[in-house]
Amino acid sequence: MITTDFLARLGAAATVAALGLGATILPAAADTMAPWYAPAATRAAQFADFREDYRRTVVEFQPFRAELTGIAADGTPLRLTSLNPYVNAWFVLETGEGRNARSWHLENAAPELFTVSLATDGRALVIESEAGTVTCAPWEGDLQTARDSGLPYSPICEQRMFLRNRGSGSRTTREAVTEFLRDYVPFGESLINVIKDTLYEDAYLTTAQTMDAAEAGSVVNALGQADLRSHPVMRSNLRVDLVGAESTQMEAGAWYAVQNAPGIYASVVQPGMVSQDVLAVPGANGMDGVENRSDVHMWAFDMSRFDLRYEIGTSHPEVDWSPRPSGAGRDYNLPGPDGFGTVEPLQMTGMMNPVFMDRLAGIFAGGFKRDHGAWRLTDYAYTNHGHHYGFVVNGVVLSRLQPGLATLYVLQDGTVHMDIWSEQLDFMLPHIRFARQNGTPLVERNADGVGVPGSQVRSWMGGNWSGSAEAQLRTLRSGVCMRTVDDRQFLIYAVFMSATPSAMTRVFQAYHCDMAMLLDMNSLDLTYSAIYPREPGSEDFSIVHLDRRMAESDSRHRDGTPMGRFIEFSDNRDFFYLLRR
Repeated sequence: MITTDFLARLGAAATVAALGLGATILPAAADTMAPWYAPAATRAAQFADFREDYRRTVVEFQPFRAELTGIAADGTPLRLTSLNPYVNAWFVLETGEGRNARSWHLENAAPELFTVSLATDGRALVIESEAGTVTCAPWEGDLQTARDSGLPYSPICEQRMFLRNRGSGSRTTREAVTEFLRDYVPFGESLINVIKDTLYEDAYLTTAQTMDAAEAGSVVNALGQADLRSHPVMRSNLRVDLVGAESTQMEAGAWYAVQNAPGIYASVVQPGMVSQDVLAVPGANGMDGVENRSDVHMWAFDMSRFDLRYEIGTSHPEVDWSPRPSGAGRDYNLPGPDGFGTVEPLQMTGMMNPVFMDRLAGIFAGGFKRDHGAWRLTDYAYTNHGHHYGFVVNGVVLSRLQPGLATLYVLQDGTVHMDIWSEQLDFMLPHIRFARQNGTPLVERNADGVGVPGSQVRSWMGGNWSGSAEAQLRTLRSGVCMRTVDDRQFLIYAVFMSATPSAMTRVFQAYHCDMAMLLDMNSLDLTYSAIYPREPGSEDFSIVHLDRRMAESDSRHRDGTPMGRFIEFSDNRDFFYLLRR
C-alpha cells in the first residue's frame, strides 16, 4: 500500500502533472544527476514515446535512458547508455560504427556505491565511489577477453563492473519434452493439456499424517498462528532444522524459526483446516476433498533483514507475443506487444551474480512463461495487447506493467510492495528496480486494508489461472503474499501440492495476508524454492528445499555435492532471490 510517507521518501510528493498523467513522472532531483542529466523536455518526450506502439529495440524502449558519447584513443566511437540513471545498474556500451559496431551489456552490481560514466574527454570509463575513482578502457581488449571467458558475469575494470554474457540455461526433462511438443508437434498444446489433466493434476499431492494430541514445540510469537478450525500436528514432506521443534512434528498454522537462518520461518497447513470465519468471506469457490487434504509448505521472510531481487532466465519469460491474444488484442505489425521481440543487445544470464553468494538467504521460482502470460478471452484479451504480464529487472522495463494485474515490486530504497497496478502508479517507474506481474490477485485489500478474495478468483478465464479446457484448476501451484506484523513486513512464499486458486486464497487469508498472487504451477521444478542456512562463523551453506523432492532440480558438482539451481549454474526460468542486509 502506498502511503504519504512513502511518497515523501521517494521525493515524489509533487510528482503528479505531465507526461500524459497530469503530473511530472520524474522527480526534480533528476536535474542534479550529472553527468546523466537530460532536459525535462527530453525526459518527457521519452516517456511519452514509451507509451506508443511501434517497432524498436529494447534499448530504444527505455523511458529514462540517457547516453554519453566519446572517442577511444584509437579513434573508435563510443556510446555509453545508462538504461535507467535513477537505478544506476545496467548499461549498454557501443563501440565502433557500421559493420564494426559492437554492443556490450555492462552491470554495476553495487549501484548504491558506484557511479558510472565516461571521462570528460570520452576516452575512459569512470567508476567513482567514496573509496576512490577507477578509470579503465575495457574496449582495448578486456571486453573481448571477458566475452570469450563465457562466464555469465565476467569482471572488468578492477572488478568494479561486470560484462554480462548470456547463460546456457538448463531445463528439466519434462520441460524439454513440453517445449518440443509445443514447437514441433502438430496439436502439441492439446496433447500437453491431456497429459496435465490425466497425469499431473494430483501428481505431487502429499497428505501429511496428523496427530491431534502431539506436542509441536515452540511457536514464533510475532507471526502467531493462522486462523484455522484446528491445529493438529503434521508430519509433512518439509525437512528443515527448526528452533525448538522437529519438522516431522509441526503444528498446523504455526510458524517456526529455521535453524541457522535468522529471519526465515517455516509453516505447514492443509486448506481443509481453514476456519469457518475465513470461509464465510464471499469471493471464492468451495474446496473439494482432495485439496482439503493437500499439504501446503510455506516460508516467511522478515523483510527488515533481506533485500529482494529478481532475474529473468535465459529463455523465459520472453518478450515476443503470447499466442493467446487475437483480434484487437494483437498487432501483427509488431514483433512483440512492446515493439520488440528480443532483449538483444541485453544478455540474460539465468543466474544470480556470484558476487552475492556470501549474502544469499533464499530463492523461489518466478511466474508464467510468456506463452501463458496473457489473456485468451475477456476484455483483457482485446485491450492493451492482451495484457501480457510485465516485468522489470534492475530498473530496465522489459515488458510494460499492465493495469489491473497483481504486481510484486522492489523500489530503489529496498522496500518491497505488492499492489494491483494502475496508471496512477506509473510515477514510480523511475524508482522501481525489480517487478513481476502474474495475473490478477488471489487476495486484494478492501476499503479497510483487509485482505479479501480477489475479484477474479472464481473466474477461470477472468483470472487467467491456467488449467485444462474444462476449467479443472486443481494442480500443484505456488504463490506469494505480503503481511505486516507490528510494522514488520513479511514476504510469504507457499507451495500448494494440489490446489485451485480458491484454496490458495483461503489459505493466504487464514495467514492474514493483505495481498497475494499466483506464481507458477504444475511441477516442483516450476515452483522451486530453497533457503541456505549457514553455521555461525562459516562461509559454507546447506541447501534446504521447501519440499525435499525439489532437490531433483539441482545439479551436482564433480565431487557429488549439490550444485544449487539459479546460483551455481544458469537456468532458463526467472526467479527471485533474497540477500541478507
